[in-house]
Amino acid sequence: MDCSTSPGVHPMALPCDSNETSYLLPANSEDWEGHGTPDFVYRQEELLLEGIQWPRRAPGLPDAPPPLSRFDCVLCSAWRQRMELGLFRYHLGELQTQTLPGAVGFVAQLNVERGVQRRRPQNIRSVRQAFDPEQFNFNKIRTGEVLFRLHREPGLPGALQQEDILVMINVSPLEWGHVLLVPEPALGLPQRLLPGALQAGVEAVLLSSHPGFRVGFNSLGGLASVNHLHLHGYYLAHRLPVEGAPSKPLDPGGRLHLLQALPAPGFLFYASGPGPELEALISRVCRATDYLTDHEIAHNLFVTRGAPPGKTSPSSALTGVRVILWARKSSFGIKEGGAFNVALCELAGHLPVKTSQDFSSLTEAAALALIQDCLLPPAQAEEVQAALVALTAQEEQESFQNPQH
Repeated sequence: MDCSTSPGVHPMALPCDSNETSYLLPANSEDWEGHGTPDFVYRQEELLLEGIQWPRRAPGLPDAPPPLSRFDCVLCSAWRQRMELGLFRYHLGELQTQTLPGAVGFVAQLNVERGVQRRRPQNIRSVRQAFDPEQFNFNKIRTGEVLFRLHREPGLPGALQQEDILVMINVSPLEWGHVLLVPEPALGLPQRLLPGALQAGVEAVLLSSHPGFRVGFNSLGGLASVNHLHLHGYYLAHRLPVEGAPSKPLDPGGRLHLLQALPAPGFLFYASGPGPELEALISRVCRATDYLTDHEIAHNLFVTRGAPPGKTSPSSALTGVRVILWARKSSFGIKEGGAFNVALCELAGHLPVKTSQDFSSLTEAAALALIQDCLLPPAQAEEVQAALVALTAQEEQESFQNPQH
């Protein structure tokens, strides 16, 4: 493994103090059906803000990774057990990882099995396509794939009524700990972002004490392969370019920013922690994704701990949560031929590569060309930017007229 990305320690390699065995499946598979889905109920104080940073790697000193949170311990132990039980499409070993030379700092990983073994994407024709119960969906998964039900402690402050979220393994994992966050599957929700689902995703990032646990969303036409509402969550023990990329404000109130740095310009939303600021961010992001969906514009979204907006540097402290939204060209059908497909993690700078030949020959210039080929043409990108700025101004006006909200 090339260590030039200053990787942290992977959470799967860290010991856990947790004695929580109720999240593990019984030894006998015949007992799985009666096991039920355990609950993971979290408290406000488990949303971690302070002290979650990448190790500083002082010469001659070993890294001292932060202790894993209860959320990390439960997720990692349950996920590892499912891997040992063979519930995934392939066994995930340690992935070859390299940082591509150049200014961006792309983290490329060789994941041949995912390229070959993953489920074929559904036939999607529209960003607004309705849910189809006949197609594969998360009501059809095998017993044992669900790790736990994630929900907030009753009575936690927050205007949003958050539905329970099932946390289940992604059977074709990108990385260790790759899970899906799925709002109640029986509701049959299409792949359109909703505030309750985004809140669960952002709070999952805050529940983890590992700086490399990220969450993301692919719209239909943005390489979502299943039209049933879900977000992705996974650990990557490497910094990514978007955590500290500089940005410029697009509105006077500083609610919406533009990430201008490579690999792709995106809209940046930021909150320094849970509470009204985070609720406002979730509402703002979902207004933007609603606009994009209603206008048939595909999009990808990435949630990570990161630096505040403005003039930052790649090593800036992770003081809050960054949500980055990219509008992009719609891509329907199976895409073959490229070294990688462009979705939420690639736009953030993490490149899961499908063949060893591409992995050994991939350059920063080639990666940028693949990514930039998926972006909106400049005139349409400007139109989207103007529309999101107008939405932000409208929201500001509404909050001024209704200060209690």
